[in-house]
Amino acid sequence: MLSQEKRDIVKSTAPVLAEHGTTITKVFYQNLFNAHPELLNIFNHANQAQGRQQAALANAIYAAAVHIDNLENILPAVVQIANKHVSLGIKPEHYPIVGEFLLKAIKEVLGDAATDEILNAWEEAYGVIADAFIGVEANMYKEAREQENGWNFFKPFTVVLKKQESDIITSFYLKPADGSNVPDFKPGQYISLRVSIPGEQYTMIRQYSLSQATRSDEFRISVKREADNDPNGVVSVFLHKQIHEGDTVEVSAPAGEFLLDVTKTTPVAFISAGVGITPMMSMLETVATTTPDRPTVFLHAARNEALAAFRDDVEKHAANMNNAKYKTFYSSEPNGIITREVLETYVDTTGDAYVCGPVSFMEAMIRELRTLGMTEGQIHYEFFGPAMQLDNN
Repeated sequence: MLSQEKRDIVKSTAPVLAEHGTTITKVFYQNLFNAHPELLNIFNHANQAQGRQQAALANAIYAAAVHIDNLENILPAVVQIANKHVSLGIKPEHYPIVGEFLLKAIKEVLGDAATDEILNAWEEAYGVIADAFIGVEANMYKEAREQENGWNFFKPFTVVLKKQESDIITSFYLKPADGSNVPDFKPGQYISLRVSIPGEQYTMIRQYSLSQATRSDEFRISVKREADNDPNGVVSVFLHKQIHEGDTVEVSAPAGEFLLDVTKTTPVAFISAGVGITPMMSMLETVATTTPDRPTVFLHAARNEALAAFRDDVEKHAANMNNAKYKTFYSSEPNGIITREVLETYVDTTGDAYVCGPVSFMEAMIRELRTLGMTEGQIHYEFFGPAMQLDNN
């Protein structure tokens, strides 16, 4: 445990690190990868190039410093990040490397202001924070490994079916290459795919939501193809253009905390935009097959009809339910967005709402749902990319 003196030092210097946080983390990643290029096999290169990973790390460091007296206050954030770490294959031995280069970056950016006393306090604080992550992740690895058909890290899967869902979204049906079954997963979870792309020096890992209810023998992911010149699209373009039925990819065990509460039978609304529909498909199918009497609303926003995926699937699931309403909104048409009035018409605010899509869409939906009287505990959301803070005030 940290002494009170060192906790005070960490808390008092947290604002300074917040002010210089993005600069510190930029220097950190640059020096880290120069010394340990093998770690580029794990990190998302696009997030690095666009600064998202640096900002996410800076936010996490600041939050941990502010709550150093009681890290339980940030446990939800720790669990969310730990899920990503487990899906990427982060190991305990990675943490000392990160700590070393983080402290060096603090010293490089702050110079003489980073005294030995401050650096010693932060070194100990980092050790406490790292131990918290390592402990949480050890339990997650154990659970993933010991469940039926479970495993840790990455396992070869075969693409058994490739199906186009819209002009830009294609589903990939994946089965273990060794002929085994897959573990049960919770609706809303994701898996990581690790691929080696010709011409790229390092492997690349991306997370994709599981887009159907749990099956004994397969996973399904549904991938949006980004533009060929978009750095975010390197893996999605590779999957769409170069991965075919019969090919093999590496897959991690299911992870994630954006989960449908399957114990409830109270009203539920699924509200999505774009490729944010993918985890909603798993949730909707689960409700349709396990609690078909549950009052359910499914609202989806797309730019136009050609880009809207899963319309037939949504209609099929809704037909198996006794109290389901669904509608797709096309922004290219008049009145083609999900407004407060739409939410007021469709959503039962005594129940729960699940929201997924672009950040600006989620911010708007969460804000409007709160205006309609829904509480934080009733609104559940997931975004893509590094952990970040939504502006939904």
